[in-house]
Amino acid sequence: MIMVETAAKLAFLSSPAAYPDERPARVEVRETRSSWVFLTERRAWKLKKPLRLPHLDLTDPAARRADAEAELRLNRRLADWVYLAVVPLVVRDDGRLALGGPGTPVDWLLEMVRLDARLMLDAVLRAGPPDPTAFRRTLAHLCRFFRESPPAGRTPEAHLEVMTREIALDVLALERPAERIAPRLVDAALSALFRAFAIQRAALTARVRAGHVIDAHGDLRPEHVYLGDPPAIIDCLEFSRELRIRDAADEIAYLELECARLGRPAAGAFAVATYERLTGDRPGAPLYAFYRLFRGIQRARLAVWHAADPGPCGEAHWYARARRYLELALEAAPLATVSA
Repeated sequence: MIMVETAAKLAFLSSPAAYPDERPARVEVRETRSSWVFLTERRAWKLKKPLRLPHLDLTDPAARRADAEAELRLNRRLADWVYLAVVPLVVRDDGRLALGGPGTPVDWLLEMVRLDARLMLDAVLRAGPPDPTAFRRTLAHLCRFFRESPPAGRTPEAHLEVMTREIALDVLALERPAERIAPRLVDAALSALFRAFAIQRAALTARVRAGHVIDAHGDLRPEHVYLGDPPAIIDCLEFSRELRIRDAADEIAYLELECARLGRPAAGAFAVATYERLTGDRPGAPLYAFYRLFRGIQRARLAVWHAADPGPCGEAHWYARARRYLELALEAAPLATVSA
Protein backbone atom coordinates (compact mmCIF):
# COMPACT_ATOMS: atom_id res chain seq x y z
CA MET A 1 0.00 0.00 0.00
CA ILE A 2 1.26 3.48 -0.86
CA MET A 3 1.80 5.71 2.17
CA VAL A 4 1.54 9.49 1.95
CA GLU A 5 2.37 11.75 4.87
CA THR A 6 -0.54 13.71 6.35
CA ALA A 7 1.35 16.96 5.79
CA ALA A 8 1.56 16.23 2.06
CA LYS A 9 -2.18 15.53 1.90
CA LEU A 10 -2.99 18.78 3.71
CA ALA A 11 -0.68 20.81 1.51
CA PHE A 12 -2.27 19.40 -1.63
CA LEU A 13 -5.86 19.83 -0.48
CA SER A 14 -5.16 23.40 0.65
CA SER A 15 -4.25 24.38 -2.92
CA PRO A 16 -6.84 25.54 -5.49
CA ALA A 17 -5.09 23.27 -7.99
CA ALA A 18 -6.57 20.24 -6.16
CA TYR A 19 -10.04 21.15 -7.47
CA PRO A 20 -9.75 21.52 -11.26
CA ASP A 21 -13.51 21.07 -11.83
CA GLU A 22 -14.27 24.08 -9.64
CA ARG A 23 -11.23 26.27 -10.27
CA PRO A 24 -11.62 28.09 -6.93
CA ALA A 25 -9.82 31.36 -6.33
CA ARG A 26 -8.81 30.18 -2.86
CA VAL A 27 -9.31 27.36 -0.37
CA GLU A 28 -10.23 27.98 3.27
CA VAL A 29 -9.05 25.34 5.73
CA ARG A 30 -10.90 24.71 8.98
CA GLU A 31 -10.02 22.18 11.64
CA THR A 32 -12.32 20.30 13.99
CA ARG A 33 -11.42 17.77 16.63
CA SER A 34 -11.65 14.85 14.20
CA SER A 35 -11.39 16.38 10.71
CA TRP A 36 -9.97 18.99 8.39
CA VAL A 37 -12.47 20.75 6.14
CA PHE A 38 -11.41 22.41 2.88
CA LEU A 39 -13.82 25.06 1.65
CA THR A 40 -14.06 26.24 -1.93
CA GLU A 41 -16.70 28.65 -3.20
CA ARG A 42 -19.23 25.85 -3.84
CA ARG A 43 -18.03 22.78 -1.96
CA ALA A 44 -16.85 21.57 1.44
CA TRP A 45 -14.44 18.63 1.47
CA LYS A 46 -13.92 16.78 4.76
CA LEU A 47 -10.83 14.70 5.48
CA LYS A 48 -10.88 12.60 8.64
CA LYS A 49 -7.89 12.79 10.97
CA PRO A 50 -5.92 9.59 11.62
CA LEU A 51 -6.68 9.58 15.35
CA ARG A 52 -8.12 7.43 18.10
CA LEU A 53 -10.83 8.71 20.44
CA PRO A 54 -12.86 6.87 23.11
CA HIS A 55 -15.67 6.05 20.66
CA LEU A 56 -13.73 6.24 17.40
CA ASP A 57 -10.57 4.77 15.87
CA LEU A 58 -9.60 6.36 12.55
CA THR A 59 -5.94 5.40 12.52
CA ASP A 60 -6.44 3.10 9.51
CA PRO A 61 -7.41 4.46 6.05
CA ALA A 62 -10.08 1.76 5.71
CA ALA A 63 -11.67 2.97 8.95
CA ARG A 64 -11.64 6.56 7.69
CA ARG A 65 -13.36 5.45 4.49
CA ALA A 66 -16.00 3.51 6.44
CA ASP A 67 -16.65 6.49 8.70
CA ALA A 68 -16.98 8.85 5.73
CA GLU A 69 -19.42 6.46 4.06
CA ALA A 70 -21.45 6.20 7.27
CA GLU A 71 -21.49 9.99 7.55
CA LEU A 72 -22.73 10.26 3.95
CA ARG A 73 -25.48 7.67 4.43
CA LEU A 74 -26.73 8.91 7.79
CA ASN A 75 -26.67 12.60 6.99
CA ARG A 76 -28.62 12.08 3.79
CA ARG A 77 -31.59 11.35 6.03
CA LEU A 78 -31.88 15.07 6.87
CA ALA A 79 -29.65 16.72 4.26
CA ASP A 80 -29.73 14.60 1.10
CA TRP A 81 -28.94 17.52 -1.19
CA VAL A 82 -25.93 18.60 0.90
CA TYR A 83 -24.05 15.30 1.16
CA LEU A 84 -22.86 14.34 -2.31
CA ALA A 85 -20.23 11.60 -2.34
CA VAL A 86 -17.20 9.96 -0.78
CA VAL A 87 -14.26 10.68 -3.09
CA PRO A 88 -10.84 8.98 -3.00
CA LEU A 89 -7.63 10.92 -2.68
CA VAL A 90 -5.36 9.01 -5.06
CA VAL A 91 -1.74 8.80 -6.08
CA ARG A 92 -1.54 8.77 -9.85
CA ASP A 93 0.98 6.83 -11.92
CA ASP A 94 3.20 9.92 -12.09
CA GLY A 95 3.36 10.01 -8.26
CA ARG A 96 1.22 13.12 -7.85
CA LEU A 97 -1.89 13.39 -5.70
CA ALA A 98 -5.34 13.89 -7.25
CA LEU A 99 -8.88 14.15 -5.94
CA GLY A 100 -10.74 11.31 -7.62
CA GLY A 101 -9.94 9.71 -10.95
CA PRO A 102 -7.51 6.87 -11.74
CA GLY A 103 -4.81 6.02 -9.24
CA THR A 104 -4.20 4.28 -5.92
CA PRO A 105 -6.43 5.53 -3.08
CA VAL A 106 -4.52 6.74 -0.04
CA ASP A 107 -7.41 8.42 1.79
CA TRP A 108 -11.06 9.43 1.39
CA LEU A 109 -12.92 12.74 1.52
CA LEU A 110 -16.56 13.54 2.02
CA GLU A 111 -17.82 15.95 -0.65
CA MET A 112 -20.58 18.34 0.43
CA VAL A 113 -22.36 21.45 -0.77
CA ARG A 114 -20.99 24.50 1.02
CA LEU A 115 -23.80 26.11 2.98
CA ASP A 116 -24.20 29.81 3.64
CA ALA A 117 -22.89 30.20 7.18
CA ARG A 118 -25.15 33.19 7.73
CA LEU A 119 -28.18 30.85 7.58
CA MET A 120 -26.96 28.41 10.22
CA LEU A 121 -29.12 28.70 13.31
CA ASP A 122 -26.26 29.61 15.64
CA ALA A 123 -25.30 32.58 13.46
CA VAL A 124 -28.95 33.59 13.15
CA LEU A 125 -29.50 33.44 16.92
CA ARG A 126 -26.43 35.56 17.60
CA ALA A 127 -27.84 38.23 15.30
CA GLY A 128 -31.38 38.19 16.69
CA PRO A 129 -34.55 36.09 16.82
CA PRO A 130 -34.87 33.67 13.87
CA ASP A 131 -37.35 34.35 11.09
CA PRO A 132 -40.41 32.32 12.16
CA THR A 133 -41.19 31.13 8.64
CA ALA A 134 -37.69 29.82 8.00
CA PHE A 135 -37.40 28.27 11.46
CA ARG A 136 -40.83 26.63 11.17
CA ARG A 137 -39.92 25.22 7.74
CA THR A 138 -36.74 23.66 9.12
CA LEU A 139 -38.50 22.29 12.20
CA ALA A 140 -41.18 20.76 9.96
CA HIS A 141 -38.41 18.99 8.04
CA LEU A 142 -36.97 17.69 11.32
CA CYS A 143 -40.35 16.63 12.71
CA ARG A 144 -41.13 14.70 9.53
CA PHE A 145 -37.96 12.72 10.16
CA PHE A 146 -39.02 12.08 13.77
CA ARG A 147 -42.49 10.90 12.70
CA GLU A 148 -41.20 8.60 9.97
CA SER A 149 -38.33 7.02 11.90
CA PRO A 150 -39.11 3.56 13.28
CA PRO A 151 -38.35 2.68 16.90
CA ALA A 152 -34.69 1.83 17.38
CA GLY A 153 -35.42 -1.60 18.82
CA ARG A 154 -33.66 -0.94 22.13
CA THR A 155 -35.16 -2.32 25.33
CA PRO A 156 -35.94 0.05 28.20
CA GLU A 157 -33.31 -1.69 30.32
CA ALA A 158 -30.62 -1.20 27.65
CA HIS A 159 -31.63 2.43 27.15
CA LEU A 160 -31.37 3.21 30.86
CA GLU A 161 -28.03 1.41 31.01
CA VAL A 162 -26.60 3.63 28.26
CA MET A 163 -27.78 6.70 30.15
CA THR A 164 -26.27 5.33 33.38
CA ARG A 165 -22.89 4.91 31.67
CA GLU A 166 -23.07 8.47 30.36
CA ILE A 167 -23.78 9.78 33.86
CA ALA A 168 -20.80 7.83 35.19
CA LEU A 169 -18.59 9.56 32.61
CA ASP A 170 -20.02 12.91 33.72
CA VAL A 171 -19.01 12.19 37.31
CA LEU A 172 -15.48 11.16 36.35
CA ALA A 173 -14.90 14.25 34.20
CA LEU A 174 -16.52 16.87 36.41
CA GLU A 175 -15.04 15.83 39.75
CA ARG A 176 -11.49 16.55 38.51
CA PRO A 177 -11.22 20.27 37.58
CA ALA A 178 -12.14 21.64 41.03
CA GLU A 179 -9.79 24.58 40.61
CA ARG A 180 -11.54 25.69 37.40
CA ILE A 181 -15.18 24.88 38.24
CA ALA A 182 -16.57 25.52 41.73
CA PRO A 183 -17.16 22.15 43.45
CA ARG A 184 -20.49 23.37 44.82
CA LEU A 185 -21.72 23.93 41.24
CA VAL A 186 -20.65 20.43 40.19
CA ASP A 187 -22.10 18.84 43.34
CA ALA A 188 -25.42 20.63 42.96
CA ALA A 189 -25.74 19.66 39.29
CA LEU A 190 -24.81 16.02 39.80
CA SER A 191 -27.04 15.67 42.87
CA ALA A 192 -29.97 17.06 40.89
CA LEU A 193 -29.22 14.66 38.02
CA PHE A 194 -29.16 11.64 40.34
CA ARG A 195 -32.51 12.63 41.88
CA ALA A 196 -34.12 13.40 38.52
CA PHE A 197 -32.89 10.19 36.90
CA ALA A 198 -34.44 8.15 39.71
CA ILE A 199 -37.72 10.07 39.53
CA GLN A 200 -37.99 9.94 35.72
CA ARG A 201 -37.09 6.24 35.24
CA ALA A 202 -40.73 5.21 34.79
CA ALA A 203 -41.33 7.99 32.26
CA LEU A 204 -38.14 7.09 30.37
CA THR A 205 -39.19 3.45 30.24
CA ALA A 206 -42.61 4.43 28.93
CA ARG A 207 -41.01 6.53 26.17
CA VAL A 208 -39.04 3.53 24.93
CA ARG A 209 -42.08 1.26 25.00
CA ALA A 210 -44.17 3.85 23.14
CA GLY A 211 -41.67 3.90 20.25
CA HIS A 212 -40.30 7.43 20.75
CA VAL A 213 -36.68 6.29 21.02
CA ILE A 214 -35.23 6.24 17.51
CA ASP A 215 -31.98 6.27 15.56
CA ALA A 216 -31.87 10.05 15.74
CA HIS A 217 -29.47 12.85 14.79
CA GLY A 218 -27.58 12.72 18.07
CA ASP A 219 -26.02 16.20 18.04
CA LEU A 220 -28.82 18.65 17.35
CA ARG A 221 -26.96 21.89 18.03
CA PRO A 222 -27.85 25.20 16.30
CA GLU A 223 -24.61 25.11 14.27
CA HIS A 224 -25.98 21.98 12.57
CA VAL A 225 -29.38 23.49 11.67
CA TYR A 226 -29.62 25.25 8.29
CA LEU A 227 -32.55 27.65 7.85
CA GLY A 228 -32.28 27.98 4.07
CA ASP A 229 -34.72 26.75 1.45
CA PRO A 230 -34.54 23.80 1.23
CA PRO A 231 -33.66 23.29 4.89
CA ALA A 232 -31.09 20.82 6.15
CA ILE A 233 -29.86 19.31 9.41
CA ILE A 234 -26.20 18.36 9.06
CA ASP A 235 -23.37 16.68 10.97
CA CYS A 236 -25.17 13.91 12.83
CA LEU A 237 -23.34 11.68 15.31
CA GLU A 238 -22.26 9.18 12.67
CA PHE A 239 -19.62 7.24 14.60
CA SER A 240 -21.79 5.69 17.36
CA ARG A 241 -25.26 4.28 16.86
CA GLU A 242 -25.45 3.62 20.60
CA LEU A 243 -25.08 7.33 21.37
CA ARG A 244 -27.23 8.39 18.40
CA ILE A 245 -30.26 6.44 19.66
CA ARG A 246 -32.36 8.99 21.52
CA ASP A 247 -35.87 9.97 22.40
CA ALA A 248 -37.11 12.49 19.84
CA ALA A 249 -38.16 14.70 22.77
CA ASP A 250 -34.57 14.48 24.07
CA GLU A 251 -33.37 15.84 20.72
CA ILE A 252 -35.72 18.81 20.77
CA ALA A 253 -34.97 19.52 24.47
CA TYR A 254 -31.27 19.57 23.61
CA LEU A 255 -31.94 22.12 20.86
CA GLU A 256 -33.93 24.15 23.39
CA LEU A 257 -30.97 24.04 25.79
CA GLU A 258 -28.59 25.28 23.10
CA CYS A 259 -30.91 28.11 22.10
CA ALA A 260 -30.95 29.21 25.76
CA ARG A 261 -27.14 29.07 25.91
CA LEU A 262 -27.01 31.44 22.94
CA GLY A 263 -29.34 33.86 24.72
CA ARG A 264 -32.50 33.00 22.76
CA PRO A 265 -34.72 30.90 25.06
CA ALA A 266 -37.82 31.99 23.13
CA ALA A 267 -36.44 30.23 20.04
CA GLY A 268 -36.06 27.03 22.07
CA ALA A 269 -39.62 27.33 23.37
CA PHE A 270 -40.80 27.85 19.78
CA ALA A 271 -38.99 24.66 18.75
CA VAL A 272 -40.66 22.65 21.51
CA ALA A 273 -44.12 24.04 20.73
CA THR A 274 -43.66 23.36 17.01
CA TYR A 275 -42.46 19.82 17.73
CA GLU A 276 -45.56 19.10 19.81
CA ARG A 277 -47.90 20.59 17.23
CA LEU A 278 -46.39 18.73 14.28
CA THR A 279 -45.82 15.35 15.94
CA GLY A 280 -48.69 15.24 18.41
CA ASP A 281 -46.19 14.10 21.03
CA ARG A 282 -46.53 15.82 24.41
CA PRO A 283 -44.17 14.17 26.88
CA GLY A 284 -44.70 16.79 29.59
CA ALA A 285 -42.63 19.59 31.07
CA PRO A 286 -40.82 17.45 33.72
CA LEU A 287 -39.40 15.12 31.07
CA TYR A 288 -38.22 18.01 28.87
CA ALA A 289 -36.58 19.50 31.96
CA PHE A 290 -34.90 16.19 32.76
CA TYR A 291 -33.45 16.02 29.25
CA ARG A 292 -32.16 19.60 29.52
CA LEU A 293 -30.54 18.70 32.85
CA PHE A 294 -29.07 15.47 31.47
CA ARG A 295 -27.72 17.04 28.27
CA GLY A 296 -26.48 20.18 30.00
CA ILE A 297 -24.29 18.12 32.32
CA GLN A 298 -23.16 15.94 29.44
CA ARG A 299 -22.13 19.03 27.45
CA ALA A 300 -20.26 20.33 30.50
CA ARG A 301 -18.34 17.05 30.60
CA LEU A 302 -17.48 17.31 26.92
CA ALA A 303 -16.29 20.88 27.43
CA VAL A 304 -13.96 19.68 30.21
CA TRP A 305 -12.62 17.02 27.85
CA HIS A 306 -12.04 19.72 25.22
CA ALA A 307 -10.10 21.76 27.79
CA ALA A 308 -7.48 19.00 27.91
CA ASP A 309 -6.85 19.60 24.18
CA PRO A 310 -8.26 23.11 23.77
CA GLY A 311 -7.10 24.03 20.29
CA PRO A 312 -7.28 27.69 19.24
CA CYS A 313 -10.10 28.52 21.69
CA GLY A 314 -7.93 27.99 24.74
CA GLU A 315 -8.51 26.23 28.03
CA ALA A 316 -10.35 29.15 29.66
CA HIS A 317 -12.97 29.13 26.90
CA TRP A 318 -13.87 25.50 27.52
CA TYR A 319 -14.05 25.81 31.30
CA ALA A 320 -16.31 28.84 30.93
CA ARG A 321 -18.47 26.80 28.55
CA ALA A 322 -18.62 23.95 31.08
CA ARG A 323 -19.71 26.32 33.86
CA ARG A 324 -22.45 27.80 31.66
CA TYR A 325 -23.81 24.37 30.81
CA LEU A 326 -23.93 23.44 34.50
CA GLU A 327 -25.80 26.66 35.28
CA LEU A 328 -28.35 25.92 32.55
CA ALA A 329 -28.70 22.35 33.80
CA LEU A 330 -29.46 23.61 37.30
CA GLU A 331 -32.13 25.94 35.94
CA ALA A 332 -33.95 22.84 34.69
CA ALA A 333 -33.45 20.87 37.91
CA PRO A 334 -36.54 21.95 39.93
CA LEU A 335 -38.94 20.87 37.20
CA ALA A 336 -36.89 17.78 36.31
CA THR A 337 -37.38 16.41 39.82
CA VAL A 338 -41.18 16.58 39.57
CA SER A 339 -42.79 13.22 38.88
CA ALA A 340 -44.52 13.14 35.48
